[in-house]
Amino acid sequence: MIFNLYQSVVLTKTVARRLTILALCGLQGCFSPLALDRAVIEYDKATADILSKQLLLNIARSHQHQPMHFTGVSNIAATFNFQFNAGATPAFTGETGSLLTPVFGGTMSENPTISIVPIEGEEFTRRLLTPFQENKLTMLLRQGADVDLILRLLAGELRIYSNGQSGVYLNRPADAEGYRLFRQAVLHLSAIQDRHKLFVEPLMFDQHWTVPADSLTAEQVAALQKEFKVEYQVESKMVTLSKRVTGHILLTNYDPTTLSNEERMHLQEEADQGAVNDVNVDIRPGYPGGEWPIHGVFRLRSFHNVLNFIGQSISDEPEYTVAKHPQTPNVSENPVNTMALLVSDSEPAADISVQFGDWHYALKDEIGYQWNREGFRLLCQIFQMTMTDLAQQGAPSITIAK
Repeated sequence: MIFNLYQSVVLTKTVARRLTILALCGLQGCFSPLALDRAVIEYDKATADILSKQLLLNIARSHQHQPMHFTGVSNIAATFNFQFNAGATPAFTGETGSLLTPVFGGTMSENPTISIVPIEGEEFTRRLLTPFQENKLTMLLRQGADVDLILRLLAGELRIYSNGQSGVYLNRPADAEGYRLFRQAVLHLSAIQDRHKLFVEPLMFDQHWTVPADSLTAEQVAALQKEFKVEYQVESKMVTLSKRVTGHILLTNYDPTTLSNEERMHLQEEADQGAVNDVNVDIRPGYPGGEWPIHGVFRLRSFHNVLNFIGQSISDEPEYTVAKHPQTPNVSENPVNTMALLVSDSEPAADISVQFGDWHYALKDEIGYQWNREGFRLLCQIFQMTMTDLAQQGAPSITIAK
């Protein structure tokens, strides 16, 4: 009888030890992925919220005529510490009082180190103040964004060329006539886009050069054949070099490839005369939207001017309703504000809001109307195009160990 009791206790200890080990292994295997998953998601949410609030904060600074400033999170290093303990204790009551009951537990601690870097210096300031170029605009348009929303954010003016003369129409409410025509023009492009007839394509054309055959050696001809199409004219003893060239981006209501090579080269030469931040537009009669022909350029502005435009539109230069052009068909969206913000002296009930001075700023979130949210999303993407790599900046950082 004593032997059976001792054997039972030994077996019970062995079973308890194995159960404890299995339980600890299960806990450790469970805690680690869960902790990593929670940390990545929560840090991602926090970083995104910081970016959104910084943009709102700088719009508020612009509204109150204060200098802009940006700060970024350059690095997050989270260390997790897992501690486990285990033991066994006899059961307190009942017929199993001689058996051992496993006791185990564990603790987990998180020690994140967050590096905060002021985004400043010559390189970032240059990016902030330099007007956007056409490739940034076309990158957004090819993602399916609304052309009128993008142009109302990025374009500072529209220059229309007609009969050798040009008119400049500012995207600024203070310029009543210019602002009205600018809004009508981008709305007209939006109507063409709604019909899936707006082309955002680079000009592709063949460029030719003719040189005397006797001016080229056999080695030079062989080298040229790697980049050019080489044709020898026997009668004239000339060599014609041809190359397909990718030119400027063009906003059109027709497929540019349907034009002759000479027409495409003429449009390219015309675009070469403009500034680096010009985006050419050519809306021709005979195609969708051709009821109102537009031939000219949209001149893009810098990200600093984009934020300043939004900030100043709150009270200094508020935007106002502009009716569509008589030749433009009906459109689904024509909001008054490029980005409508809620400014109040008390904290609003909004997903993201910031306080600057005595005022609270938040994005207006009207039910069933996604213009503001889409505009703010584009604003975040544009800012990411403006930012430099924080890890490579020489600015001093602030490190916070929690």
